[in-house]
Amino acid sequence: MIVGHRDDLLAGAKRCLHERGYGRTTARDIVAASGANLASIGYHFGSKEALLTAAIIESFAEWGDELDAVMLSLSWDADADPIEQFEKAWTHLIQSFATHRPLWVSSVEAFAQAEHIPELREQLATSFEETRAGMAAVIMKATSGIDEGAARTIGSLVLALLPGLALQWLLDPGRAPSGEDLGEAIRAVLRSLPTATSQTPDAAAEPQPDPPAQGS
Repeated sequence: MIVGHRDDLLAGAKRCLHERGYGRTTARDIVAASGANLASIGYHFGSKEALLTAAIIESFAEWGDELDAVMLSLSWDADADPIEQFEKAWTHLIQSFATHRPLWVSSVEAFAQAEHIPELREQLATSFEETRAGMAAVIMKATSGIDEGAARTIGSLVLALLPGLALQWLLDPGRAPSGEDLGEAIRAVLRSLPTATSQTPDAAAEPQPDPPAQGS
């Protein structure tokens, strides 16, 4: 009977991702880890790749739940420096790379495969859209005075930064940016921007004297 094997397959696939990674896991590895059978993979997921992607997405959801709990437990002071709050949040995100390293390695492998497997690309794209919404919800809970549109924009920025930072950490944790480094980068950008009082108006915008009267 294969009807009840779906959860077993997901658990086995997550175990294989942790131990072997996305690219090195075979269907037989998943069968051995789950106690299910080869036919049940096709019955429940259609392919090994779809099963592994579902396992990655579920693992990221579990990681996200852990992270949400941490973020909501932080003391978000409305009067505090927003960049310091940013540093605090990213410090916790970076710490999670160490405890979930196999998940990030497997996700990188899956992204590379997505270019050649449309179904996999669609699964990942859907997961990203759900992640944006999830991040927006957490941001709105953790902060005050921010609307849904702004929270979603911030969530999209976090999602844009996250994979790049994870790649740097996977390759070289010792030299990857810290939360403090990211905060200082924002400060450097802000310092480089001209202020309203230091901007020089264009000549065209300056008031021009009236032309001399005829015959004067």
